[in-house]
Amino acid sequence: MNLAVLCGILLSLMLLNPGVLGSTECSCGRNHFTCAVSPFGECTCIPAQWQCDGDNDCGDHSDEDGCMLPTCSPVDFHCDNGKCVRRSWVCDGDNDCEDDSDEQDCPPRECEEDEFHCQNGYCIRSLWHCDGDNDCGDNSDEHCEMRKCSDKEFRCTDGSCIAEHWYCDGDTDCKDGTDEENCPSDVTTPSCSSEEFQCAYGRCILDIYHCDGDDDCGDWSDESDCSSHQPCRSGEFMCSSGMCINAGWRCDGEYDCDDQSDEKNCTTSMCTADQFRCASGRCVRLSWRCDGEDDCADGSDEDGCEKTETPPCAPDQFMCGNGRCIGQRKVCNEANDCGDNTDEHPHQDCRPRSSEGNCNLNNGGCSQKCQMARGQVVCTCHTGYRLTDDIKSCEDVDECAEEGYCSQGCTNTEGGFQCWCVQGYELRPDKRSCKALGPEPVLLFANRIDIRQVLPHRSEYTLLLNNLENAIALDFHHNKELVFWSDVTLDRIMKANLNGSNVEEVVSTGLESPGGLAIDWIHDKLYWTDSGTSRIEVANLDGTHRKVLLWQSMEKPRAIALHPIEGKIYWTDWGNTPRIEYANMDGSNRKIIADTHLFWPNGLTIDYASRRIYWVDAKHHVIERADLDGQNRKAVISQGLPHPFAITVFEDSLYWTDWHTKSINSANKFTGKGQEIIRNKLHFPMDIHTLHPQRQPAGGQNRCGNSNGGCSHLCLPSNKTITCACPTGFKKVDNYNCALSLDKFLLFARRTDIRRISFDTEDMSDVVIKLADVRNAVALDWDSSDGHIYWTDVTTDSINRALWDGSKQEVVVDTSLESPAGLAIDWVTHKLYWTDAGTDRIEVSNADGSMRTVLIWENLDRPRDIVVDPIGGLMYWTDWGSNPKIERAGMDASNRIVIIASNLTWPNGLAIDYQTERLYWADAGMKTIEYGNFDGSDRQILISTQLPHPFGLTLHEDKLYWTDWHSKSIQSANKLTGLERTTLVENLENLMDIHMFHRHRSSVRTPCSVNNGGCSHLCLLAPPPKGSSCACPTGINLQVDGKTCAHGMSSFLIFARRTDIRMVSLDIPYFADVVLAVNGSMKNTIAIGVDPKEGKVYWSDSTLKKISRANINGTAHEDIIATGLMTTDGLAVDSLGRKIYWTDTGTNRIEVANLDGSMRKVLVWQNLDSPRAIALYHEMGYMYWTDWGEHAKLERSGMDGSDRVVLISNNLGWPNGLAIDKAGSQLLWADAHTERIEVADLNGLNRRILVSPVQHPYGLTLLGPHIYWTDWQSRSIQRADKTTGTNTITVRSNLPGLMDIQAVDRERPLGFNKCSRRNGGCSHLCLPRPNGTSCACPTGILLKPDGRSCDNSPETYLLFSNRVSVRRISLDTSDHTDVHVPVPELHNVISLDYDSVDGKLYYTDVSLDVIRRSNLDGTGMETVISQGLKTTDGLAVDWVARNMYWTDTGRNTIEVARLDGTARKVLINNSLDEPRAIAVFPSKGYLFWTDWGHIAKIERAYLDGSDRKVLINTDLGWPNGLTLDYDTRRIFWVDAHLDRIESSDLNGNLRQILVTPVSHPFALTQQDRWIYWTDWQTKSIQRIDKHSGRSKETVLANVEGLMDIIVVSPQRQSGTNHCGVNNGGCTHLCFAKTNSFVCACPDEPDDRPCSTISGYVPAAPSGGGNPSTRAPNKNPKLPTEKPQRGPPVVNCTDKSLSVEGCSNVVTAPHGEGLHISYVIGGALTILAILILIAAFIIYRHKKSKFADPGVSNLTYSNPSYRTSTQEVKIETTQKPPIYNQLRYKKEGVCDNNYTKEKIRIVEGVCLLSGEELYWEDLKQLKVCRGGGLHACMRTDTVSLQASSASLDDGETEQLLQEEQSECSSINTVPATTPQRHASTHLPDTGWAPNRKPSTESEV
Repeated sequence: MNLAVLCGILLSLMLLNPGVLGSTECSCGRNHFTCAVSPFGECTCIPAQWQCDGDNDCGDHSDEDGCMLPTCSPVDFHCDNGKCVRRSWVCDGDNDCEDDSDEQDCPPRECEEDEFHCQNGYCIRSLWHCDGDNDCGDNSDEHCEMRKCSDKEFRCTDGSCIAEHWYCDGDTDCKDGTDEENCPSDVTTPSCSSEEFQCAYGRCILDIYHCDGDDDCGDWSDESDCSSHQPCRSGEFMCSSGMCINAGWRCDGEYDCDDQSDEKNCTTSMCTADQFRCASGRCVRLSWRCDGEDDCADGSDEDGCEKTETPPCAPDQFMCGNGRCIGQRKVCNEANDCGDNTDEHPHQDCRPRSSEGNCNLNNGGCSQKCQMARGQVVCTCHTGYRLTDDIKSCEDVDECAEEGYCSQGCTNTEGGFQCWCVQGYELRPDKRSCKALGPEPVLLFANRIDIRQVLPHRSEYTLLLNNLENAIALDFHHNKELVFWSDVTLDRIMKANLNGSNVEEVVSTGLESPGGLAIDWIHDKLYWTDSGTSRIEVANLDGTHRKVLLWQSMEKPRAIALHPIEGKIYWTDWGNTPRIEYANMDGSNRKIIADTHLFWPNGLTIDYASRRIYWVDAKHHVIERADLDGQNRKAVISQGLPHPFAITVFEDSLYWTDWHTKSINSANKFTGKGQEIIRNKLHFPMDIHTLHPQRQPAGGQNRCGNSNGGCSHLCLPSNKTITCACPTGFKKVDNYNCALSLDKFLLFARRTDIRRISFDTEDMSDVVIKLADVRNAVALDWDSSDGHIYWTDVTTDSINRALWDGSKQEVVVDTSLESPAGLAIDWVTHKLYWTDAGTDRIEVSNADGSMRTVLIWENLDRPRDIVVDPIGGLMYWTDWGSNPKIERAGMDASNRIVIIASNLTWPNGLAIDYQTERLYWADAGMKTIEYGNFDGSDRQILISTQLPHPFGLTLHEDKLYWTDWHSKSIQSANKLTGLERTTLVENLENLMDIHMFHRHRSSVRTPCSVNNGGCSHLCLLAPPPKGSSCACPTGINLQVDGKTCAHGMSSFLIFARRTDIRMVSLDIPYFADVVLAVNGSMKNTIAIGVDPKEGKVYWSDSTLKKISRANINGTAHEDIIATGLMTTDGLAVDSLGRKIYWTDTGTNRIEVANLDGSMRKVLVWQNLDSPRAIALYHEMGYMYWTDWGEHAKLERSGMDGSDRVVLISNNLGWPNGLAIDKAGSQLLWADAHTERIEVADLNGLNRRILVSPVQHPYGLTLLGPHIYWTDWQSRSIQRADKTTGTNTITVRSNLPGLMDIQAVDRERPLGFNKCSRRNGGCSHLCLPRPNGTSCACPTGILLKPDGRSCDNSPETYLLFSNRVSVRRISLDTSDHTDVHVPVPELHNVISLDYDSVDGKLYYTDVSLDVIRRSNLDGTGMETVISQGLKTTDGLAVDWVARNMYWTDTGRNTIEVARLDGTARKVLINNSLDEPRAIAVFPSKGYLFWTDWGHIAKIERAYLDGSDRKVLINTDLGWPNGLTLDYDTRRIFWVDAHLDRIESSDLNGNLRQILVTPVSHPFALTQQDRWIYWTDWQTKSIQRIDKHSGRSKETVLANVEGLMDIIVVSPQRQSGTNHCGVNNGGCTHLCFAKTNSFVCACPDEPDDRPCSTISGYVPAAPSGGGNPSTRAPNKNPKLPTEKPQRGPPVVNCTDKSLSVEGCSNVVTAPHGEGLHISYVIGGALTILAILILIAAFIIYRHKKSKFADPGVSNLTYSNPSYRTSTQEVKIETTQKPPIYNQLRYKKEGVCDNNYTKEKIRIVEGVCLLSGEELYWEDLKQLKVCRGGGLHACMRTDTVSLQASSASLDDGETEQLLQEEQSECSSINTVPATTPQRHASTHLPDTGWAPNRKPSTESEV
């Protein structure tokens, strides 16, 4: 039986036998070999002799596996696969064995010196060793040592380095994840602010991005739960997460939504007609059915298909005619192996075999290689050849035809091939692949919130830019070292340097979803795609000359790639018809590359070397490639791609990002094999690029050259040439130049931007006009004469304008607007008309906003659009209130009539057609566009279909244009027929007004064009015959001539509104507020007053802490009081007496001054709690005020503060407003707590309720028969009858921030001034009182006994500094009010002293490092020491010798100079550690100072620094301040560490503690029986009895930054010494001692000769100096002779008497000579001193080394008082834990472990800055000593407390600053006076924020 038949029978039996089918083994009969079971379970049997014959008969090589052929002959080589080849073929470079075993272990070739030897024998360039690239092929060139990580990096376990701050940041940055292991569990995600939205994974984005249709979070969590928002377009399906996908993908069986919601709730019949439904329910293309591929993933698309052919045989098998497969070698072997003889002749072209064939004879007939197999000749070929059909001869193989054989270029040669590389690459040792020259490649990728770079061959991973919102697309410019990226949340394109610096906006307007970005690195252009606007645009790299390049047939362009060398642009579009296209870079010659088998073509990249494009399709999960023209398209990878997004190529690798796996992957670009993950666990990888110079090859020529190709704007490459192009909308004038402006464009508003569509060009692309801060633009108009466009903004309530290109933007009107919805320009007289639907008014002004007036204010109900007809002098407006109508009036408001009143709902847009004399309007309720004649007659409907919600309307030529809210489009139609409808723009949200800008408006001659129509102010057009009329600004009346306006308002209300002051005229029949146009800022204006005589308004600002004034027209603004104010709540102007009075709730004072702020005096300062409103009655001599403190009351006194009496003290809560009705002799006040306005007579009797309830009244005033008040809660001004309280009306509403109000009648006579005659006989202040007048002096000065005159300054007073000011407190008067000394240019004043001889103040300024002096009136300021100072802590004036002494903590010196700064000398510069305070006792000749260094001490020396002695060095902490009591001869000092004040005698004996504890004293002084000191913690100046330590009292409270304090008194600087007369005869410095004195010379000689001998003036050096003069010795106590003339000597000292020229000079008596015993004694003394010093140094060194770390190892750097310092440098031997606590401790709990050292550090912090925040932390420390007290701790000790400058409208109207909220819950002593506001009757302002909710601001 034939073998084949036998096999067939056996096979049939096996197939029929179910047992066989079910088994996994096959069994063949005898003499047969059983092949391995096939994947389909089929069995194959072959004859046994076919096993191990070297032929693949089974098809799977199972018959040849494991065979050992007979041993080869000695001349042959035995291959690993059993084959025998000739030994001469071994190591010949050919793979003869077919398993490469004949080419293994060959001797290596020798490498050159500059080459590296690979382990596999290859040689590579040494440069490639350890470059991160596997150049050898066996990776042996990359076995390198790990690089070391820097100090600021973290080492991952795999050896890679990442930035240190990425450790435990919640992001896996190490490949192995080790940076997120062992992290503390308490790392919490930051909570988002109220203006932010928190994504699901914790990130914060701005709340406005929530539900905006963009995936800003990166996980769509910001778009979930957005049921009301539908961001998807038609033809799209919105996933539950908010993501939009193609609607056809719904229920197609594949999960396209990231939350799989597209496959939920699906019915079975969702597939379209051109789709096949899989068994799983998934839909696939019908064409994929029965295509041999399993597209359904369950095989159902291939089920039931006809088997068109049997599976083919293996490549090395032959297929018989009967379908059987046999080994290829069995063909033509003269045996019927097939069974049907089709493997033999005649079916095959078999040549007869020579039985005697032998390779030794004629090479067996073979042309190349011959070998014997089973006795037969077999011919083979060398590598590079293949056997021809005659099985003897060989032909060349074309290796170049096989893709990927060479990396880049390939040239075929006979028997071989030659690979080559393009410029910039070099062939690798394998002679096939190319390596890019240059630096190591870096993968640059966008990660949404940042841009990072990763090295593909290592784990190096670095951050380039962070804190981004939503970075999607990116590209780079290698030459310019720039990176560009798009942000789809901010809708901007940004750029930065490649090192991450210099971030800038490039394109910031008109972007919606810029998903693709590409850089032309040759011509320096930026291209981008925008799937929101469906455009491709181009611009210069800086964003200028932006142009829409492609816009037609665009749906959703995504990826973009450029080939500037070829001048081509490639892009993908994933709209409804997905495609990949290309065009020239000027937009011409557009062609489709691919439009089949595409769904989501996301990423795109160009392989410039191989001239191919690659793209990814996220829906098909495939990476494909094609030639640059789209030919030879082929899938590279079609498995393992869940959601590829972006792709890049480099050398032979592809790199792509994947959204689902959050990873970057790579694979071979030819085969798709070798896939590996470069990085995973990324945040959200988006676009990716390879950062390498070869990705931007320099081969191309810049076709535009240096002259921009001769183009005026854009030069774009096009194929081989260039094209000049113009920015969007601009037409070309010729081939090279663009027009400079637009002739005609459509202007429209879109809420947050204003756009234009040019009609000069074809593309009709809308361009955003670059404008700032457009919040909600509604109405528009334009004026072509000056090129302005105007718009209203209903969010900022303003009218604005700019030039048509967006430049010169300015606000025209921004006050008293509520909803300006309509706008019209009178282009003839340049007037601006507008409607306000909030105030129900129509107003007009000049085009710049000046001379504004109200035209129509009656019978308006939500007016909307307005148009003006300057030709006819008419204006038209729509009103869509309860009775919608269209009205007409003259442009001067005359002849008003209703022209349309029926069949209207929401009449929106209006337009005038001058040609047909028709009025057009759009009605959004009726959904129509209609027209009629100018009088409303002949009304017709033009369009009534497909108008869902028309809004804006405009006319131009024969076309009508309108915007529609619902269809989100701009459309046009013929204005006569309504036909020819076209859509200009669609898919634009929030469309508002629309206008056509053109330059052909008709000019009109009007009466206003000649001399302004004779009008003094406004000339308004009017209908004929009148032609025009004159008008006045709001509130001012037109005079009887009908032409001129009055000079101003005569009767008006004026009120404060925090940031502005407004007036409401009472002269006109309507209430309109006008802003006082002051040229200066207002932050928190509270109180207000008016001087009707001079026409000035006065106001107080509690944030600026000033009282200012200006004219009523806003001019002549000046500050009159700028110091010593805290919270000026009440203010009253005495226009008769020419004074201003005010109350201050912060200082609890009532003060008075002249109207210019001079002669200021405190009138009332005792028993005031919170004085607020104040009112004056000059004629009666009374002033009244309200006090809303703990015990609210209403008081009265004389206007000089005398005869004070409480009028009302019961049933008062927050008495805010106060007014005097002089005509009715009664007092009125408003109480916001009792919600009443009450009245009483002038003595407080006959009290009654006038108005009740009132919600929250604040200011109160009266004029004529009415009272007026401001109300916080209703945000309005109210009016009522003053006698009955009835007839209440609202004067003005919707005014947040209302404060004080005053009513003024300038026509009313003022009355008689009591002080008018000679100022009442007073030298300074004349103040009225009930029975006449009294004279008074400015604060602190006593009236002389004559009762009329005053001195210019007090006799005895304190002077103190608080860094930025110097102030005076008089001790002559009892009020202890501080008065600012007007010294200019103070920055950081620390130390003070006074010279009573010249009346000058001396002070140190450590910001400027100077010592200065000045007169007390601020004049004569001069710098006396300007150089060589570091930190001058202490200063003392020797008023006798005219010297000044100072300590310098920075240089550790004590210096002296003359008072004018000359003759400067260092007195002491050794053994000083931290010298601070210094004092002099001239009559004793002593100098005292404190030193608070390592060993604190108080020392004394003579004034020349000699005889130095430590007085106190035990039980001292920080001896800060020091003063001398010259009467009792004692020293007093403060110790801020031990919290006490101590004293001792002048020798340091009789030491006693005066007072303890004191909080943190700094400086002190003494006068009479009192010691005064400044205290940092209590922020106060206090005093105590110097004898008893009792009678402690606060002199002044609440002063920040208190420093030095001194007393100026006639008794203080008394006494004299030897230097007091003629400087003791010294030439330079004279220093007194107890009973003598010495002369001294400066350290740096000056131009005067110096002598240390009293009375001797040496001659100047020869050479032109003045001859020396004799100075007689005038000191009788010194027995010296008169010096005699001698030769010129420069410096004569008592040590140089033997020098010639000094020999005759006699000094004070000395011993006769130096005895030997003196010499020995002196030497021993010096030796002892040296030993003591050495011992002290050793002791100190050991002490610092072994000191208790908790106590004494902490010091802080010199207490530099510099304000700029933000960080404290602390010197420490160990890392100080306290410093970390102070800076970073955020808990609000007490730490009872704070030590003195810890507090000491805080003191250093305090000294380091001049701001107001440092003692808050010390409060924490101090309070915590007792423990258990509720305290508060700042989150950061060196952050500045933000001052609340002004409050928003919507805030609870808390009056004034919130400064006291810093640490308001620290109540160290409960219920003490400073905390009295914590009781139930609390103020109605923000002064104590943690109060109970019964307060006014909670209302």
